[in-house]
Amino acid sequence: MSTAQALPILMYHHVSPQPGLVTVSPENFRDQMHWLAHHGWHTVGTAELEAFLAGAPLPARSVMLTFDDGYLDNFIHAYPVLREYGHRAVIFAITGSIGDGPVRKEAPCPDHKTCKRLIAEGQADTVMLRWSEIEAMEASGHVEIHSHTHSHRRWDLEYRDPAERLSALAQDLAQSRAVLEARLGRVVRHLCWPWGLHPDGYDRIAEEQGLNFRYLTVRGVVTRRSPRDGLARIAVKDQGGRWLEQRLAVYRRPWLAYLYLHLRGKQGR
Repeated sequence: MSTAQALPILMYHHVSPQPGLVTVSPENFRDQMHWLAHHGWHTVGTAELEAFLAGAPLPARSVMLTFDDGYLDNFIHAYPVLREYGHRAVIFAITGSIGDGPVRKEAPCPDHKTCKRLIAEGQADTVMLRWSEIEAMEASGHVEIHSHTHSHRRWDLEYRDPAERLSALAQDLAQSRAVLEARLGRVVRHLCWPWGLHPDGYDRIAEEQGLNFRYLTVRGVVTRRSPRDGLARIAVKDQGGRWLEQRLAVYRRPWLAYLYLHLRGKQGR
């Protein structure tokens, strides 16, 4: 059996019928998941990623699906499709925005701008996941929840003093991990940085908090030689399976991915 030279990590946010920033329509998401399933792609979880970085083999057609923030539309529109096709995914949740209450089977899923406004107005529960929904997804084996911090803040803008900034970050990461582990009953070692930002000192704090595997928003390819504290991802477009086929044809081959990224950078596209 041939094995993977690289592991593409896909980055989603919303799966929603309301178009907008960082949003894939339910129709295009289903087409992408259908394409993966019908072309023999293996969707990996965090344990397999860890093993791959340590030198263990993965099937040649392996991909990781990640979702940032923890929006309700992930449960309403993405999760049923993941179950239908037998895929696995990782959701990086902002733990301070997750509330309690019963599982919702239907709910309005606003566009990204409206979601941000509602969260700022103290109405996060209308657009973000609840613990009951997270627990249902985790129990299914199709979704893992990991950290996207507790408060999703720009500590670099809030604190001019570096010591105060890093202290606030440490408290936030510790709270996020503690909440997740208490709720889920397992160790949490994976963190996605908000906006992909990790200024000086951030990685040291995250490492001290036991968040050893850290994901960015920069486009790139992950190989066995990739640092566990700088995992690149591929932002998914609101396109169908054909778009995904073209991207994975590039990103599953490290040499081709590096050439593609070099040319995009030089051409500014």
